[in-house]
Amino acid sequence: LALLRLAQGDDEAAAAASRRALAGTPQRWRRARLLPAHIEIMIAVGDLDEAARACDELEAMAASLAPDGLGPVLAHARGAVLFARGDATAALPPLRQAWLAWQELGAPWDAARARELLGRACAAVGDHEGAELQLAAARAAYESLGAATDLRRLDARRRPDTAAGRRHGLTPRELEVLRLVATGRTNRAIADTLFISEKTVARHVANIFAKLGLSSRAAATAYAYEHDLLGTAPPST
Repeated sequence: LALLRLAQGDDEAAAAASRRALAGTPQRWRRARLLPAHIEIMIAVGDLDEAARACDELEAMAASLAPDGLGPVLAHARGAVLFARGDATAALPPLRQAWLAWQELGAPWDAARARELLGRACAAVGDHEGAELQLAAARAAYESLGAATDLRRLDARRRPDTAAGRRHGLTPRELEVLRLVATGRTNRAIADTLFISEKTVARHVANIFAKLGLSSRAAATAYAYEHDLLGTAPPST
């Protein structure tokens, strides 16, 4: 249900549902089934510290419960967290490991998702040819599986404006927030526009500053203009 809310664009509901599910699940083996989705959702809402903690917990479980079964899951999660933190170079090995492991296990959808993220990481380090190969392969897999939601997400992220944001390590949501910051909106106004909490906006802004090496909203605005990251922001209210 939390992942469904995330796919529907309701990040806050997804995060609340995921946190509630984990809080009510003390059994380690059951938590291991929830943690990968929790990590994905925490990355989406910009809570990278929580995503990293969940990844550490999953790693501890993999070492003691099921190192073989959790291997590709953990590799994908670790790569996703590293990429979200802006370290695409470090993300490449675990993402490649995840892709190959899913492929060997005969899990085409999981392999395609790993290849999609691997392609985005390749683009972030300047390997655009490798990125195109990985993203094209991921798209072909989604098409063969009838994964319409994944196709829409992949195509949206490959648009020129979003691709520009990816080269700087920004997630789609962070790119949205940056565009709104550049219009002069306050965190409260951005929260109202995107239907998320002010606390989540503040977290996204902090992540943007950290990834781009900036220290102020004015600097973020200038950066967005200089690097053509503005795209089309929602109109002011």
